[in-house]
Amino acid sequence: MPKRWLGLIAAGAALLLSPLASGEIAVPPLQARVTDLTGTLTASQVQSLDSRLRDFERAKGSQIAVLMLPSTQPETIEQYSIRVAEAWKIGRAKIDDGVILVVAKDDRKLRIEVGRGLEGAITDGLAKRIVSEVITPHFKANDFYGGISAGAEALIKLIEGEPLPAPSAPGGFDSGANFQTILWLIVALAIAQPFLLGLFGRLKGSLAAGGIVGAIVWVFAGVVVFAVLGGMIAFLVSLFIDSAGTSRRSGWSSHGPGGGWSGGGWSGGGGSSGGFSGGGGDFGGGGASGSW
Repeated sequence: MPKRWLGLIAAGAALLLSPLASGEIAVPPLQARVTDLTGTLTASQVQSLDSRLRDFERAKGSQIAVLMLPSTQPETIEQYSIRVAEAWKIGRAKIDDGVILVVAKDDRKLRIEVGRGLEGAITDGLAKRIVSEVITPHFKANDFYGGISAGAEALIKLIEGEPLPAPSAPGGFDSGANFQTILWLIVALAIAQPFLLGLFGRLKGSLAAGGIVGAIVWVFAGVVVFAVLGGMIAFLVSLFIDSAGTSRRSGWSSHGPGGGWSGGGWSGGGGSSGGFSGGGGDFGGGGASGSW
């Protein structure tokens, strides 16, 4: 192999392994609006924060995400948070209306990272005041939920005063929620249909299947219109499959003549995502940091 190709391969390997060699903390995958890697927040606190941020996104379109981790060392919190911003891409594409609150608990440091489109509404000075006057007093009292909640409300208030484009879809139904909704609709219908039809008969069983799928869509998407449509689709699909000759007693099988879906088609790996994904927003380093 020519020496120049060996040199290129060595350079590429060094580039790929450089984060590992430097001991940088990996950016966690974006799965929810609130990510707590320290176990500090209770499940109900995480749910409450997520619900507030979700409702705000649906009304305004802007996205706010929270990441709480033990430490960002050997990087500074500014270096790490911009890596998080580049990976998560919070905020809408070309509008860049995302904000990320990063809390390094063991380092006793925090940062508000502001998307380019909100740097006029959340100036560095205002971000600094939120850090020092709103969030930090709570953190000093070991009240992390109170600090994050108060900080989020302060950011929401500033963003609400900014004239931004309206959400493109009712309820801010994002692509992550769309994928999860479809997946769970298929899984729920595949599991529920044979049992429900066997218990209640064709019509009532199909209605029950539609109700279950509609409830699942509501949980994962949180939009009534999609929940109703999902339930109706599930009802019609269940009714059609049964009328086409699918056996009520044996369920759906990949080996039978009327089998529609195989039971092993979807893997169960991976954690819960909460139906949340970044919208493609860009960050330019605006924001503020602090400590407590």
